[in-house]
Amino acid sequence: MSTRPAALEGITVLDFSTVGPATRCARILADFGARVIKVGVPPKKLGLQTQPAFWSYSANRGLEQVRIDLKAPEGRDAFLALARNADVVIESYRPGVMKKLGLAYDDLKAINPRLILCSTSGFGQDGPAALQAGHDINYLAVGGYLHTSNRRGDGGPPIPGATVADSAAGGMHAALSIFAALLRREKTGEGEYLDVCVVEGVLWLTSLYVDQYLATGDSPGPGHDVLTGRYACYDVYGCSDGKWLAVGAIEGHFYANLCNALGCEKWLESQYDDAVQDQIRADFEQAFARRPRDEWAAELAPANTCVAPVHTMDELARDPQFEARGIFCEAEHPVHGTFRQVAPAFAGMERPDGPVRVPDWSQTNTDELLAEVGITADAIAKMREDGVIG
Repeated sequence: MSTRPAALEGITVLDFSTVGPATRCARILADFGARVIKVGVPPKKLGLQTQPAFWSYSANRGLEQVRIDLKAPEGRDAFLALARNADVVIESYRPGVMKKLGLAYDDLKAINPRLILCSTSGFGQDGPAALQAGHDINYLAVGGYLHTSNRRGDGGPPIPGATVADSAAGGMHAALSIFAALLRREKTGEGEYLDVCVVEGVLWLTSLYVDQYLATGDSPGPGHDVLTGRYACYDVYGCSDGKWLAVGAIEGHFYANLCNALGCEKWLESQYDDAVQDQIRADFEQAFARRPRDEWAAELAPANTCVAPVHTMDELARDPQFEARGIFCEAEHPVHGTFRQVAPAFAGMERPDGPVRVPDWSQTNTDELLAEVGITADAIAKMREDGVIG
């Protein structure tokens, strides 16, 4: 393992989230070396309830947890004590909640001018949709992503298997914005407020088509072009064993290699001829159906055809490419024992050289964290007695 300092070493993040974009963001920051402290409320309290996601989820590893009733004056003061020493606060409440708690950006800036507050929400902090509830599929719908995806059997847009809006349009969006704010703080000495809107992140992901529409009035959709299923060279095909191959032979030389390997040489000059796409697709389907998927993959993948197997979970978990690059790591949970999970995945992150710690969220670091920022043992005991901390 490298001895160089992590990119965010020395940065402390207070994270109100449990799932969704903000949690993805916090995981990215932690994997770049930030200290991330989850902030929740005591379990017996109602309202702002924070329970970390399923124990095996890699978003939880290496994190600390403090439980504070933010509605109690002593709880709010305790959080502000933590915020004085923090660099970043991430929250994903509905717009206006932080203000009601007395924890809006102006409140936090007054006690820590260098603090960066990142609010992640589906539709942003203002505008007519700001207070609407939503999840990943809603954001992908509003931002045009689902419309440009190929249709399922009943003609409706598909349900993506991955949470693209939460992970990319929201989580990566927020993390990138926080990185930029930290860099700007090095120049100005000041923190800032970040209004991360997941739907706007989806618009960015779909901007190839959104920009086309805005400039030309042409409205891309399913079957519109090569990336949305118009041509046989960019599709998925079933094999004799019921498994699937993904074909992305967009460039002419890749397409020619594929046609030759499948015995479909008659279509070499017809890659983008709309009149014969159904025939090309039918011949490809017939060819792929003659052999098992892995036989095809072994032959076609190294032959410059842009063909790859559609992996199931058990297949990707033992894929030799992932194994060679160390993308999975060992994790240890005090209750559930040792298991594997996705390692820090982005370039510049350090892969662990041993098992990583996954916390038992039935236990917290509340006392230690509050003592660290100067709250006395007597005050901590009193807050616990009053139910302000858990």
